[in-house]
Amino acid sequence: MAYRKASFVEGEFYHIYNRGNSKQKIFLDNHDYDRFIKLLYLCNSEYSIDFREDIVRQGINAWDFDRGESIVSIGAWVLMPNHFHLYLNINPRKQGFRKVRINEITEFMHKLLTSYSKYFNTKYKRTGGLFEGKFKSVHIEDDNQAKYLFSYIHLNPVKLIDSKWKENGIKNKKQTKDFLNKYIWSSYLDYKGITRSPNKILNKKAFPEYFRNMKDFDFEIGEWLNFSDSDLN
Repeated sequence: MAYRKASFVEGEFYHIYNRGNSKQKIFLDNHDYDRFIKLLYLCNSEYSIDFREDIVRQGINAWDFDRGESIVSIGAWVLMPNHFHLYLNINPRKQGFRKVRINEITEFMHKLLTSYSKYFNTKYKRTGGLFEGKFKSVHIEDDNQAKYLFSYIHLNPVKLIDSKWKENGIKNKKQTKDFLNKYIWSSYLDYKGITRSPNKILNKKAFPEYFRNMKDFDFEIGEWLNFSDSDLN
């Protein structure tokens, strides 16, 4: 997997995403989702961590592993059957940092996607690239764009129960909210105040306070659930 030439800038925020090669599914069961979110935590480290050697063979719970200092901060994430979305920024470099960094986001994504591809290909006895080329990135330029991204990421799973909800609107809002409250493969529950191990993936302090409290977050999500493309016509 080649490193990208473009550099990401410290102190800036980025939407990172990628999907399966030819839109193929990259998560086929809950074990696949679980491995990826654990890698979101473990690969975010200045160290090189081998899941099989350092976690499985040592009999360690991945969430209890001391990964050391993280190299990026993750503000939001979601996993879908054939793609994922992340909201990232680069952690400030410490004075006298022992390792020369290439590009923190690129380094993190390289470790993450390489580790997961190796796991997936071994498990399903396949070869070749799992992802559709290099990961994609969008520079987040202001708070309005960032707040939209938070909603976009956390509402992505709604497409699994209603693929046309943006065009036609939500028919059953209670059912939709119940679905989101049970969908564990995103940071939605972390912003809802649910205590769970994947809380460790996020570093909310590294991002502006887009929502003053959980009520504000719920309101923003609710506003988007009330929206449909037909409102623009």
